[in-house]
Amino acid sequence: MSQIPSHLHYTKEHEWVAPTSSALRVRMGITDYAQGALGDIVYVQMPKVGENVTADKVCGEVESTKSVSEIFAPVTGTVVAINEALVNAPELINSDPYGDGWLVEIEVPSEPAGLLTAAEYGVITA
Repeated sequence: MSQIPSHLHYTKEHEWVAPTSSALRVRMGITDYAQGALGDIVYVQMPKVGENVTADKVCGEVESTKSVSEIFAPVTGTVVAINEALVNAPELINSDPYGDGWLVEIEVPSEPAGLLTAAEYGVITA
C-alpha cells in the first residue's frame, strides 16, 4: 500500500504539492505510488530555476531501470528552486519521495486550485 500523507495535495498524474513557509511558493515531487511503479530511479530531468511551468503540462522526466516517465507540473508558476541533491542521488525519490526526494519549488501567482485531497487521490491509487 502506498503512503498518501494527508497534509499534501495531489494530481491524477501522481505528483504531490506541499505548502512552504512562503504563501505563494509550493514544493512538488512524485508520489510514493509513482516511484513504486517506476522502480529504481537512475536519472531525473527537472526544469531550470527561472523557467515557467504550466499546470498539467510536461516539465521534466524521471528515468528508471524500467522506463522513462514524464513529470507534469501540478501548478502554473515559476521554478524558484530545484533539489540539487537529485543530480547525484536520484534514488532519493525512491527512498524518501515526500522528503529528501522532492523535485522543485514553484512560485505561484495565487493559491493553487484543482488539486486532489489525500482521500481523493487514494481512490485513484486503490
